[in-house]
Amino acid sequence: MRIGVPTERKNNEYRVAVTPSGVHDLVSHGHSVVVQAGAGTGSAISDEAFASAGATLADDADAVWSDAELVLKVKEPIESEYRHFREDLTVFAYLHLAAERDLTEALLASRVTAVAYETVQLPNSTLPLLAPMSEVAGRLAPIVGANTMMTPHGGPGLLLPGVPGTHPGRVTVLGGGVAGTNAAYIAMGLGAHVTVLDTNLARLREIDALYSGRITTVASNGFEIENSLRSADLVIGSVLVAGAKAPTLVSNDLVSRMRPGSVLVDISVDQGGCFEDSHPTTHADPTFPVHGSLFYCVANMPGAVPHTSTYALTNATLPYVRALARSGWRDALRADPALALGLNTYAGDVVNDAVAAAHGRPARPLESVLSA
Repeated sequence: MRIGVPTERKNNEYRVAVTPSGVHDLVSHGHSVVVQAGAGTGSAISDEAFASAGATLADDADAVWSDAELVLKVKEPIESEYRHFREDLTVFAYLHLAAERDLTEALLASRVTAVAYETVQLPNSTLPLLAPMSEVAGRLAPIVGANTMMTPHGGPGLLLPGVPGTHPGRVTVLGGGVAGTNAAYIAMGLGAHVTVLDTNLARLREIDALYSGRITTVASNGFEIENSLRSADLVIGSVLVAGAKAPTLVSNDLVSRMRPGSVLVDISVDQGGCFEDSHPTTHADPTFPVHGSLFYCVANMPGAVPHTSTYALTNATLPYVRALARSGWRDALRADPALALGLNTYAGDVVNDAVAAAHGRPARPLESVLSA
């Protein structure tokens, strides 16, 4: 199969969708891989490293997209890339279509086969291709939150761990999944007082046992969210419903009653955000004020640490890329029910139920696509 890897176009996005070891694996199995020159520079991967692994280097994005049967990306295509869409193309990337109406419409109009990393789901309900970036974003969230709390960055001038004789910062994490657990782990390591809220009591028991009670666990509901947020210095939103828009857990009214200078980091912003006033920001301009608080809503947080993120992502995606390249997307999806759940659009139809519901469209049954 002809596989294309273009340079990412999203603001301050330095990841690349494959590493040289991934290229070597694909080429050794008889596939051709075309990588746009400079695509790996931000991840400290040189063009020479890709070429040595067997990739063909292309001077521009047009050369990558035009000849590819399968395009691998990290983040969703932006508007300037829509012109590359065509019916015989398969795109494999983070798409987050429930929160991306324009992209959804462009994929449907071009009849692209779009497979989303974030909706590939194993029988135990885990999301293997979202997990590595959730780990990265979760571990980054307390770090960027603590940085935002410094006075030069608009914060209240609070040192999250405090020092002897002072109170440490109070961190509330909404959601005890992969991102939330990693956020809590780092916040605890920084010396903060950490509370995790989740509706899954079994998950809260796991967190309590894992950290020997050093993290406070609370069953999540509206009352407890308000109670925790009103005393929090840093709030990390990490709520996920696979493929769907994130539920809104924090209203603007509640934000208005939080501590002045508090910081809210919304990891869920890729899926619409779990704070009422969340909207995607960029690494170049990451925060905005809401009442007396600061929101940090960068939609590609792992892009700030691209070297780590690129290798972590390829570790997870390569087995699925290998299957798509070896068998073609339809046979690969037939053979792997987990990968089949990644199919979001096909031949002008939405296939994923959550994406269809988000845009008020009918969903084409997955079975009808795979049996065609």
